[in-house]
Amino acid sequence: MNKKQIVVIIAVIAVTGYLYSLPVKGLVKPKATRTNAGVAGDKPAATANVNLATVSATAKAAIGAALAGQISDLESKLKSAADNDKLSLQKQLATHWDDVNQPAPAAYYYQAVAGKENKLQDWLNAGNRFNDAYKTTQDTAVQPAFVTNAVEAFQNALKLSPGSLEGKTGLGIAYVNGGAGPMQGIALLLEVVQKDPKNINANMNLGMFSMKSGQYAKAIDRFKTVIAQKPGFEPYFYLAETYKQLGKKQEAIAAYQKCKEMMPDPVFGQRIDEYIKELKN
Repeated sequence: MNKKQIVVIIAVIAVTGYLYSLPVKGLVKPKATRTNAGVAGDKPAATANVNLATVSATAKAAIGAALAGQISDLESKLKSAADNDKLSLQKQLATHWDDVNQPAPAAYYYQAVAGKENKLQDWLNAGNRFNDAYKTTQDTAVQPAFVTNAVEAFQNALKLSPGSLEGKTGLGIAYVNGGAGPMQGIALLLEVVQKDPKNINANMNLGMFSMKSGQYAKAIDRFKTVIAQKPGFEPYFYLAETYKQLGKKQEAIAAYQKCKEMMPDPVFGQRIDEYIKELKN
């Protein structure tokens, strides 16, 4: 499975989780940004209980015995491997967890690889997977650990390449997710779009953060920028939700329909149909 497929499946999980957390009739306006997750330099005691072993166990339960067995075999080899063989096995495990769309354990293995080789791409991979893990989990007990590790990974990436837009974007997302430094995170994302106005990841996240804070007009502009570069069901979905908040029913329906066209899943489509039906009534 390639990186593009991984990103799509993570987006599916995130959007589906968001969609099913809402009532069919109306979108409840979001509360203020959370403030209970860690940011740079802040490692809450709760994160000590979140580690590779705990996230791997959860991930194995999600993927089933057959796939989990393959990964367990590699883990057994890693435990007994000589020091000069461990790095290769850690890289394999990171890739295997990516292949089964489990960003949390993948993140910890990329982190281990990056700690040994200190290469930019490994730190970016670790940070991006920690951000993905935060995005796809509903477990608030593990989210602070993902934020803290994402911040650390992107800070290490930026030490190696201070101008990395991917690093600044990831760090900005992690700061906002952490809640204690949202303005610092937004500033980083705005810096990225100032240098690269069409940056998809930065615009997408700025749109989502604008939506969460009730700045719907700004959110629409961000999602339209993303769609102009790379049409997809996720930006169309959030665009529809934003239009709905503004009372623009026809625009919301059109965006929902585009979203449904791009995500041919019957269960997902049924939920979208319910939203469209509610807007037409």
